[in-house]
Amino acid sequence: MSEPSENPTYKFYYFNFRGLGEPIRLLLAYGGIEYEDVRIPKEEWPEHKPTMPLHQMPVLEIDESRVYQHVSILRYLGKKVGLSGESDWENLQIDMVADIMNEFRLKLVGVYQETDEEIKAKKLEDIKNETIPLYLGKLDGMVEENNGYLVAGKLTWVDVYLAGISDLWKLLAGYDVAADYSNLQNAIENVNSIETIKNWIENRPETEF
Repeated sequence: MSEPSENPTYKFYYFNFRGLGEPIRLLLAYGGIEYEDVRIPKEEWPEHKPTMPLHQMPVLEIDESRVYQHVSILRYLGKKVGLSGESDWENLQIDMVADIMNEFRLKLVGVYQETDEEIKAKKLEDIKNETIPLYLGKLDGMVEENNGYLVAGKLTWVDVYLAGISDLWKLLAGYDVAADYSNLQNAIENVNSIETIKNWIENRPETEF
């Protein structure tokens, strides 16, 4: 991959829904970064799949280089728009929280993809009783300790990640898993009320999820 130019062009590839792509779109909106929002219809995905690194999306094209792995993209853009930590210790905490949220997502994916309805119901019950209190309880406590944010008492890119990924959590679980966690709701609202992000949410393409 080549180093980006001083004023790179950006092209973002994802499906026409929020999913894993929305945290990246929110961060691009926050930073006022202009980009081409390429939304590939699901029926056209087999045609595009071989052209993507690891045959998956989201993918961010910076000049001629395509980068992937959504958390890595968020971390990179976070630095670009000034939402990284101010020390290695803060960045470690940010990365830790991002990993917690992604790990929680993967646990929900396991339920969402289950085809046996009886097994799925049992898994969902376990998620409600064990996984959600463990993961979201921890995150909720972090927000309470950090004055409405996840790390260091200030806005970082992992807060934007939370605001974007929470919609995917709802889809995978079939309901708003964070509804009973008031601190998490406040953290999401803190992000969504930022003018540039609010403007994106109000004007983004309407999608089913």
